[in-house]
Amino acid sequence: MALNITHQIGALVGTPISVEPISTTASESTATVSASAVWKTPTLIPRSKIQRTNGVEPKSRLASPCPFPVQSGIRADLSAACHAFAMEEMTLETTKEGEEERMYREGSGKEKGKGVPVFVMMPLDSVTMGNTVNRRKAMNASLQALKSAGVEGIMMDVWWGLVEREAPGVYNWGGYTELLEMAKRHGLKVQAVMSFHQCGGNVGDSCTIPLPKWVVEEIDNDPNLAYTDQWGRRNYEYVSLGCDTLPVLKGRTPVQCYSDFMRAFRDNFRNLLGDTVVEIQVGMGPAGELRYPSYPEQNGTWKFPGIGAFQCYDKYMLSSLKAAAEAVGQPEWGSTGPTDAGHYNNWPEDTQFFRKENGGWTYPYGEFFLSWYSQMLLDHGERILSSAKAILENTAVKISVKVAGIHWHYGTRSHAPELTAGYYNTRFRDGYLPIAQMLGRHGAVFNFTCIEMHDHEQPQDALCSPEKLVMQVALATQEAQVPLAGENALPRYDDYAHEQILRAASLNIDENSGEREMCAFTYLRMSPHLFQEDNWRRFVAFVKKMKEGKNAERCREEVEREAEHFVHISQPLVQDAAVAL
Repeated sequence: MALNITHQIGALVGTPISVEPISTTASESTATVSASAVWKTPTLIPRSKIQRTNGVEPKSRLASPCPFPVQSGIRADLSAACHAFAMEEMTLETTKEGEEERMYREGSGKEKGKGVPVFVMMPLDSVTMGNTVNRRKAMNASLQALKSAGVEGIMMDVWWGLVEREAPGVYNWGGYTELLEMAKRHGLKVQAVMSFHQCGGNVGDSCTIPLPKWVVEEIDNDPNLAYTDQWGRRNYEYVSLGCDTLPVLKGRTPVQCYSDFMRAFRDNFRNLLGDTVVEIQVGMGPAGELRYPSYPEQNGTWKFPGIGAFQCYDKYMLSSLKAAAEAVGQPEWGSTGPTDAGHYNNWPEDTQFFRKENGGWTYPYGEFFLSWYSQMLLDHGERILSSAKAILENTAVKISVKVAGIHWHYGTRSHAPELTAGYYNTRFRDGYLPIAQMLGRHGAVFNFTCIEMHDHEQPQDALCSPEKLVMQVALATQEAQVPLAGENALPRYDDYAHEQILRAASLNIDENSGEREMCAFTYLRMSPHLFQEDNWRRFVAFVKKMKEGKNAERCREEVEREAEHFVHISQPLVQDAAVAL
């Protein structure tokens, strides 16, 4: 007898599917699942029309990301099809012979170290405020679909504001225990993000998860624990790094809180570390990135492609600045940050500090300030990584850190948006090599975003250059001998973006690149749009191409034909599955 439909799909993508009966509650068994009701679609930054603060509209109106083919409508959610596959498994027997099984066996024996494994980011609200798995039934089926497509694993945010919400040192791992076990059952690896930041207020944030209640209380009592700009605006996304080593959170320092959280995670999930949980990404700032919250979207404070603003005006940061200025014999430099650096939505040439000719950033004070500001960020990363490395030693788990892809105004001399975010990168100075070297000292992976972007998709009058930025980061990690991983910054489902990711992941930057490739790529994000028929077909082909690697022996057309067949044989079950659910 031929293999059933579940194993045919597994054979085509070279990944076995572990099929289990899916238990449902009474309420779930009678519910109808629609794609639009399962996830909220993140709001993208509108980039098709850029307004300057002086009211002059730039000539370029290229949108980012570029439009991908418009679908005629959302077909039945493929996650429902996966549920149907599981139901089929309970009634159909499998055979150990036949051509399909031969493909299955050979496909699963892929050579290690070849190609780039693909992970998929989970929805931000995968765990509810009640510490349970959100949309459990759809989540289970979707994970099975991802596994069948050859995906290596998933990335999930482990929110500080959920786990340690009620009281210091009291951890509720609730939904995460179930979600990790679910991933393990499906044979998926997990990149767990220690999310010490607030969810809400950044690009793509579709829900709000504040910092723990007791942390917010402390910030309310002492507003200087929050990052602050020169106009006194406080930012609650992440505790200011200026107080990293001060016992300001119920008797503990922020770094101690982060360390205790990671230690509790390690102890609670020790049996999964190195096997299911293969990577811990340590959050170090807003959006989990090693940076200052210099471009906050919340309340319309910042809009793309503004330069942002320095975040060094809480009393703890100013105290450090004062000490640094005195140490170099210039006490007058320590009273404040630059006062001529413009506003969040200015452009470099609108300001005295960032302009190309005689800008303040080129003078001794500017160099002093930018060195101090960026070094504070590096020291913050060093402190947390030192702790993470000690805690996760002997667990066979990788440690990674995410760095933001700030590509707008990259073509200017000052690179103002990078400077306000804490990356001292200008036309005359490499700001990413020191970050890579810091990560290298702790054996951490450099995770970088905006991998999917093309230069010409961005507003050219803002001198955006994501491709050149990715190239610079790739060279920095190569020099520092640090593994580089990538993410897409915005949701993309089109072949044009996929091909750009494939090129970037190959790291063909010079004749010395050799066999070097990105160590992993994480795809943003699991959603109903991913499971639309055309998007799913392109995604499956993309995953297979990534796994083939830079020196693939098979042609792209052969890989694409396999993906087409995968989608074709699953179609008959899609409508039936939607009705069944």
